[in-house]
Amino acid sequence: MGWRNKGTMVTIGGKVWLAVVAAASIGMSVPCSAGYTVGQAQATTPATAQSKPQSKKAPKTPPKSGTSSAGAGKASGSKTKGASGKARAGASGKTSGSKTTGKKGTASRKRHVVSRKPTAQTIRLTSAFKASELLRPMAQQLAATRSAAAYSGVEAYARQHPGEGAAAAYLALGHAAMLDHRYDDAVGSYRQANVSGTALDDYADCLGAQAAIQGGHGADAYGLLDRFAERHPESIFDASAPVLLANAHLQQNDPQGALKVLVPLVDSAQASHVDFRYALARAYQASGDTAHAASIYSRIYAGFPLSVEASQARTQLQAMNTPPTAAERKVHADQLFNAKRYAEAGEEYHSIERDGSGLSVADHDALLIYAAASDMRLKKISRREVEKLPDTKDDSAALKLYLLAELSRNENDQSAHDALIAQMVRDFPTSRWLEEALYSGGNMYLLKHDAQQATYHYALLVKLFPKSLYAPSAHWRAAWMNYRQHNYAEAARLMEEQIQMFGGGIEIPGALYWRGRIYEDEEKNFGQAANYYRALSGSYINSYYAGLARQRLNVLKTQTASVAPAAALSAVHVPVVPELTGELPENEPHLIKARLLANAALNEYIGPEIQASETSSEWGALAQAEIYASYGETTRAIQSMKHSGISFFSLPLDEVPTVYWKLLFPQPYWADLTASSRKNGLDPFLVASLIRQESEFNAGVVSHANAWGLMQLLPSVGKAAAKKQGIKHFDANMLLNPATNLQLGTLNLREVMDRFGGQAEYALAAYNAGDVPVRQWMEVGDYKDIAEFVESIPYSETREYVQAILRNREIYRALYAVQ
Repeated sequence: MGWRNKGTMVTIGGKVWLAVVAAASIGMSVPCSAGYTVGQAQATTPATAQSKPQSKKAPKTPPKSGTSSAGAGKASGSKTKGASGKARAGASGKTSGSKTTGKKGTASRKRHVVSRKPTAQTIRLTSAFKASELLRPMAQQLAATRSAAAYSGVEAYARQHPGEGAAAAYLALGHAAMLDHRYDDAVGSYRQANVSGTALDDYADCLGAQAAIQGGHGADAYGLLDRFAERHPESIFDASAPVLLANAHLQQNDPQGALKVLVPLVDSAQASHVDFRYALARAYQASGDTAHAASIYSRIYAGFPLSVEASQARTQLQAMNTPPTAAERKVHADQLFNAKRYAEAGEEYHSIERDGSGLSVADHDALLIYAAASDMRLKKISRREVEKLPDTKDDSAALKLYLLAELSRNENDQSAHDALIAQMVRDFPTSRWLEEALYSGGNMYLLKHDAQQATYHYALLVKLFPKSLYAPSAHWRAAWMNYRQHNYAEAARLMEEQIQMFGGGIEIPGALYWRGRIYEDEEKNFGQAANYYRALSGSYINSYYAGLARQRLNVLKTQTASVAPAAALSAVHVPVVPELTGELPENEPHLIKARLLANAALNEYIGPEIQASETSSEWGALAQAEIYASYGETTRAIQSMKHSGISFFSLPLDEVPTVYWKLLFPQPYWADLTASSRKNGLDPFLVASLIRQESEFNAGVVSHANAWGLMQLLPSVGKAAAKKQGIKHFDANMLLNPATNLQLGTLNLREVMDRFGGQAEYALAAYNAGDVPVRQWMEVGDYKDIAEFVESIPYSETREYVQAILRNREIYRALYAVQ
């Protein structure tokens, strides 16, 4: 079959846009998706480190304080297990920073947007915005609650504000009706929007067509979608409207009409999108050209395995008696596995094996082992079941050994685990499963504080798999283990190697800082230490370690002699200064439309509308966040800034307009936050930073671990704090009240701080991971300072949590200390 001996997995990720249209596709209809494609991928083998950046990121903390039973902010002193002891102990392997356009290593220039002169279009859009400005809070409430009162309020606004105000109101009503699956009502509202105004007529047409199709009246969509791009130039729906029109024809049993729409576009960019391909295949199938249809369905099934269309394509292939081949199904199952959809992947592996058509004995046996790997991820397989798996002679044999090694790890049988690793090294030295096993083994020993064994596993992984996505974190863990064992010469060598081999990785600030500390503390080369600290502060200026580096520079300032920078420093990435502006182009049509969309609560289209502007790279992040913040969506504003692609933590505060920083580090509920913080003797900026990390200021969030509100408190912790505060008849819903959550959360944080002598680093680690593991880490210590403790935290999530909060506290102080 050609799959068993492939040792490398390649995943090609599709383009994912910051704002993805959130509309459900029902039946054959396609939502107005602005032409963006999400999640295209291909695969040949399952679960390898070289293909899954997200895999084994941890060791994740035991349930985190704000979001889990183990956190000190929730249930202090409770027992926790680090990521179930799984392969989740090293640093994550992500790269720091994001790509941005701009100038390297130069101070940013003050950017001024060159605003267009008003045009007839922008004057019309601005007028529509002003006409509907008072609608925004009502429309947003309707989108959020869809209550009878909210519907009535927006309907009344439409009656009282004829023209563009009514048009925006009817769009809001149509959108809400769509969410409630009342498609006929939606069609009526969109029709009224078209009659009332023209500012958002492309939305009224496209969304109206979608509602008509989903309501089973595809013919009513023809007029709305015909010559769409000609009637609505520069609309974000120009690329997707033909697919919607084709689906309308297909719903009306008119495949020739669909082909007439789609075939002329087969060489366009839109033709590469899965929704276009699926509609085209359906059209060929319905017209009787099953060979052409089957070819397209097969490509969808293999090339877009995570899409809804892939499942639909398989159904159609079976209906035409041309089902996917075993090899195609195997590729599909591999990609499901890599996407962590283990149940679906396992079922597909089992299904291929059960069907058995054309399978050799070796193929059959390999599929059983792949299915077992899925069951292992779901914790649904026993040692006995793994041991009963067939013995093979190809790479699936390495997978079986990996599964046995993981079981031995879970059973705390280190001897058996190490013997299995040794067998894999001997028999399968290039297998991706050895790569997985070595990282998992290193993490296991890290959690057990066995530095020697952890170092062995991490170093061997880097040696055998230098291009692995695990390699940067494994290499850094090996360097750090040597540092902790006082093997300073080897640690220094590895840290320099880290900087040179894995530039841009998230481990680089730590490597720069600790190599500087070795120069300072062990080699007494204060000048070179200062070179490292300056390089760190210059390239990662807002990072946790940059702050520590500046502290060391202050200590060294009277001892430092100038020396030439070490060779490794030439590999340090110079930050890119983006071209950003604090001004917005007020006569930019897409910006005005985005604001108008917020008035109508068509929130999922705000991002795509802004991105449609050719100049949005300079102001789009600001515009999007400001729009979200304007109707109280603080959390979404933070998230849009985080995902903007701007490397904020590598840029000085004064090189990015202040308005960006204040949207990224906002001050909601500030009066209550400062009052509760000061009452409990806490730094308000530390509390704000903790809340930003825990809930992103979403006062109404309840986590999957049953942690509630701003400071993510478990109801049991909230109840205990409420009793101390004299609050009677406590109910968990009280934790969704910002003032109450802050009152109880700051009291709880104060108690955590007191249990750890007021040391913020210990307290934050306990808030995230629980008291018990933190005390264990403290006891195995002999840390020379608190920074060494933080870097030694074995749970990546907890370590990064502590560093992020302390880093962000300093940014809050820099922005608001005078205030």
